[in-house]
Amino acid sequence: MRARHVPEPAEDGPFWRHRRWQVSAGFLVLALCAGIGAALYGGGDVGSRAAPPAGPTIGGLAPDGSRPQGCRTVDTAQPIPTAAPDDVTWRPVNGAQTPFSASAGPLRSTGPLRWCFAHTPMGAVLAVHTISRQMSGPDWRVVSGQQLVPGLGRDYFDAMRESLPEDGPPQTANRLAGFLVVRYTPRTAVVRVLVRQATARYFSVDYTADWNGVDWRLRPLNSGGLYGPVTPVLSLAGFVLWNEAGHG
Repeated sequence: MRARHVPEPAEDGPFWRHRRWQVSAGFLVLALCAGIGAALYGGGDVGSRAAPPAGPTIGGLAPDGSRPQGCRTVDTAQPIPTAAPDDVTWRPVNGAQTPFSASAGPLRSTGPLRWCFAHTPMGAVLAVHTISRQMSGPDWRVVSGQQLVPGLGRDYFDAMRESLPEDGPPQTANRLAGFLVVRYTPRTAVVRVLVRQATARYFSVDYTADWNGVDWRLRPLNSGGLYGPVTPVLSLAGFVLWNEAGHG
């Protein structure tokens, strides 16, 4: 039986250039098989890898264990959200409209970094939306160094992202349509992001975010990807939908 074909989306933000991303990933695998990867990733400890580029940094905890100055989120609700916050506004991030919440974040901007999300399920939702969108801009290296969980997955992501030309994210008609918190603990959250294509069809991808004591960070897959497989969505049941009027 012929396998069902799922078209690759031409997504905004973290989904942009999906086809070229796969090509880059394939090239990296071939390089590793040929032994080139051993020189980049093999054998050494973490300290032997290239340090993240110098640039803006996210603040650390204060001596009393509180979050950095100016980072005091109002949202404290731990139940899985069943509705979007009333205070969501939409702002452009690298040319794509992205949700911001006065209660759940991001509350702080430091250079290209938008950070300070609530330590809640809703904070994790906004973190994956915001951080992933920042990866399509010219300052992605700073974002990677500060807002991705360090490890081999991040190293692979950096290598693949580096192979893409810096000609800016394409403008598409795709829109962030909603979300679903698949799993949540105070340390880790899995968030399913719903995207509406120009054809009025939907697809979703899953992100994982880890709490590091100060803020949420995206955890790349071991393959270097930032999200799981693209999945067509036939029913919106279970998803929390964003306010369509707020996209501007």
